[in-house]
Amino acid sequence: MHHRHPHIDPQLLSETDEQRQLRTVLRDFCTESSGPEDVRKHQATPRGYDETLWARLAGEIGVHGLAIPEEYGGSGFTFAELAVAMGEFGRALYCAPLLPTVVLAAHALLYGDDRQAAERYLPRIADGTLTATVAGFDTGEPGVIAERTGSGWVLRGRADFVLDGAGAGLLLVRAQVVGGTGLFACEPTSDTCRRTPRRVLDETRRQALVEFHGATATAMGAPERTEAVVAATLDAGRAALAAEQVGGSGRVLDDTVAFVAQRHQFGRPIGSFQAVKHRLADVLVALEAARSASAYASACVAVESPELPVAASAAAVVCSETFLLATAEHVQLHGGIGFTWEHPAHLYLRRARGSEVLFGTADRHRDRLAALIGLAPHAAA
Repeated sequence: MHHRHPHIDPQLLSETDEQRQLRTVLRDFCTESSGPEDVRKHQATPRGYDETLWARLAGEIGVHGLAIPEEYGGSGFTFAELAVAMGEFGRALYCAPLLPTVVLAAHALLYGDDRQAAERYLPRIADGTLTATVAGFDTGEPGVIAERTGSGWVLRGRADFVLDGAGAGLLLVRAQVVGGTGLFACEPTSDTCRRTPRRVLDETRRQALVEFHGATATAMGAPERTEAVVAATLDAGRAALAAEQVGGSGRVLDDTVAFVAQRHQFGRPIGSFQAVKHRLADVLVALEAARSASAYASACVAVESPELPVAASAAAVVCSETFLLATAEHVQLHGGIGFTWEHPAHLYLRRARGSEVLFGTADRHRDRLAALIGLAPHAAA
C-alpha cells in the first residue's frame, strides 16, 4: 500500500455529480425492491438475500466493481463511491453480503499485493458471480493453523461469527504459520470445511462458525505483510459500516419526523411539542457529526491516507452511537407500536445493535484512538 496523500483534500469530502446520480439510482432501486416486507422475505430465503437483485446490482448498476480497478474487471471509481452505495443499502437494510464480499474480501485482495489472487478472484467479485468473506481477522492469535504439506497448504481450526461464513464461495483466512501469521485463500468444500450458521440478533447480516479440517488453501502475499493487510482491510470495513450506519440513521430520523407530524395528541401533532422537537434536534445534530466522520473515513480509504486508523475508529464511535440513538428515538416516539413485530422499527434496532459490535465496540475504539494519538501507553490494536 502506498500512502499517496498524507492529507485529505477538502474537495474529496464534497459529493460529486456522479455520486449524486449513483445515490438517486440506488434510492430508486431500494424503494422498488428493498422495502420492509422485501427485507423480511429476503432474509428468510436459504441464502439470506435475493440473488436476482444481487446480479442486477452487479450487472446493471456495477455496484460490486465500484472500488475495483479496471484491470481486475471493476469500474475504477473509488471507495467514496462505494461508501455512497453502502449508505443507501444501510438506509434500506438491503439484505446481501456486500460488506464481506465487496468491502472486506475485495480490499484484502487489493491490499495483499498478490497479483495472481487478485486476477483470479476480483473479476468474479466485480461481476457478481462470487461471494467472499474474511475469517480470523479479529485481534489476537487466529484460531486457524496453516500447515504446509507435499501438495500445498491445508487449514485446521476454527473461526467464529464469520460474516456470510455459511454461504460465501471464497474465504480469505488469517492463520497461524511458523513464526507468525499468513493470509490464505480457501474455496471451501463440505468434506473439509464445516460451516454452521449462528443465531444472531440481526438476521439481515448472516454469520457462521467455520471449522477447517484439512481444507486446501493457497498462500496469499508476503507473510510479513499479513497484519498490515488485515488492519487496513478492517479499517475499510469500519468506514463502509459507518456509511451504512449513517444511511440507516437518516432513514429512521425521516420516518420518525413524518410520524410525529401526523400523530395527534391533545388536539395537535406530537411533533409540535417542545420536548419532542428537542429530542429530534439531538438526533439531527448527531447525524450531521456522523456524516462528517463517515465522509472523512471514506476519503481516507479512497486515497490510502496514513490517517485512516484514526478516521476509521472515530467514525466507528460516532456512527455507532448515532445509529443507536436514532433507532432508540424511533421506537420511543412511535410509542408501543415500535415494539411490535409488524413494524420495521425493530429491524433497524437489531441492525444498530449488531453493527455496534461488528468491528469492535465504541469503548475499544476509544482505547485505540487514545493509543493512536498518544494519550495512552499501550499499543493501538
